[in-house]
Amino acid sequence: MSGSLGEFNAAGPFETRNFVDGEFVKSSSGKTFETVNPATEEVIASVEDSNATDVDAAVAAARRAFSDGSEWKTIFETRNFVDGEFVKSSSGKTFETVNPATEEVIASVEDSNATDVDAAVAAARRAFADGSEWKTMNASGRRDLMLKLANAIESNKEYLSKLESLDNGKPWKNGAYSAQIDLHLVIQCYRYYAGWADKLQGKHIPVDGEMMCYTRHEPVGVVGQIIPWNFPLLMQAWKLGPALATGCTVVMKTSEKTPLSALAICRLIQEVGFPKGVVNIVSGFGPTAGSPIALHMDVDKIAFTGSSPVGHKIMEMAAQSNLKRVSLELGGKSPLIVLPDADLEQAVSAAHIGLFLNMGQCCCASSRVFVHDDIYDKFVAASAAKAKEWKAGPQFEESSLHGAQVDKIQFDKVMGYIEKGKSEGAKCVAGGERHGSTGFFVQPTVFSEVTDEMTIAKEEIFGPVSSIIRFTDVKDAIRRANNSKYGLAAGICTRDIGTAVKMAGELQAGTIWINCYNNFDMAAPFGGFKSSGIGRELGEYGLANYTETKTVYIPMDGKY
Repeated sequence: MSGSLGEFNAAGPFETRNFVDGEFVKSSSGKTFETVNPATEEVIASVEDSNATDVDAAVAAARRAFSDGSEWKTIFETRNFVDGEFVKSSSGKTFETVNPATEEVIASVEDSNATDVDAAVAAARRAFADGSEWKTMNASGRRDLMLKLANAIESNKEYLSKLESLDNGKPWKNGAYSAQIDLHLVIQCYRYYAGWADKLQGKHIPVDGEMMCYTRHEPVGVVGQIIPWNFPLLMQAWKLGPALATGCTVVMKTSEKTPLSALAICRLIQEVGFPKGVVNIVSGFGPTAGSPIALHMDVDKIAFTGSSPVGHKIMEMAAQSNLKRVSLELGGKSPLIVLPDADLEQAVSAAHIGLFLNMGQCCCASSRVFVHDDIYDKFVAASAAKAKEWKAGPQFEESSLHGAQVDKIQFDKVMGYIEKGKSEGAKCVAGGERHGSTGFFVQPTVFSEVTDEMTIAKEEIFGPVSSIIRFTDVKDAIRRANNSKYGLAAGICTRDIGTAVKMAGELQAGTIWINCYNNFDMAAPFGGFKSSGIGRELGEYGLANYTETKTVYIPMDGKY
């Protein structure tokens, strides 16, 4: 039986070696001594006779186990996950991940490079090879593995949500948006795409002549995926879900700012029985680990979520290498247009959720709020009051509604934009300062009297900074809303459904929310126009990113 020492036998045999660094080893001298049965005076066994050298080896092993970043010291998995095993980086280098609320180091994580990416890609290619367990697995088998993974995540959701909060800074549990909501959506995503695994179908096409023609939707192959730090587990699920459902294999790089929760998922992937090499995850930085994925000649497709400038680089690298397929979910400067007939409380709530959810670290944040002049002053007053009530604090205090920005880089960037808004003449009616003296906390900030030319109205801030802009003419508001290189999302607040539907058709954005904001469902596609991306994630549309369409012709030349 597993874990049993077996039945005792006085005649032996017994373990007589030293136990050092997880292994049974002989003494360095080779010397032994005898241990005796006191009742018979007979020798039982010869045991290792250790000396200072053996003690040194044992102490060194204990010190390694207690070192910063070790598995025992952190209780977290920090190694890469390649070919079904947890492994260290080839260079031996690590980097630190920090708790945004305390600025303290959580753990040291593998700093991967091109050699590590090569190993991960090779593992993924073996897993996708003809005749492999994954390639020959029935679609129902992929479905069942994904459902097992979803169940395993659900069984560990408290641990995973706490780990997500620790590494990212977002509130763990509260009456608003938290890491626990993220985990609910993660589980929903894997279950949704598990349902698609055995429902991928081609078409029968009625072509001219005595021919049969049909299409097959086949997995694109080895997929590179690079995910961001704002919703680590959710973005992992958005990428892995459709890739696994369609039968691809994956090499994923997590953000260097939030690597821990994705590695914890790898433990569950291992435990539920995914074949080796199907999912491979490396930690590291964009230039040293992300670029090798995008440039790799044996990666068939790259999926990236992050900033638009990096998205441009991903496109260039895909073209420079093997012209791999590309899907991108990039930045935004999303407008929310509030008409004079809007329900004021509903509109203020939509603008608040649209901007301050996840501390403003959301690609589709409603960071440009266009409000009709007739209700502008009332709207600004209500928005400022709501922002001031939005309590900032450490992620594990359940009264906290607003956590820290992810790191000092992001904190400094947001504070710089706030100062820019003040210097360019916008009126700060709420927040505008750091919260506390420890941690990367920024007060929920609202600016009024913002004009289209101001920096805070044009550039993606990716933080808790709302810009409220006046308008008097709806057509002009639509024109100004569309006057951006971005087109990820937009919102409309009005009680006139006809006006709302017409405006939805004219706004240049991939998702339009009417009298709400930041509503998501795994069945509904998400993605952007213009510089906000290429392709769609979620829903049936998300499957297209991971399949190739093959056309087959057969002459109907039967003779009878």
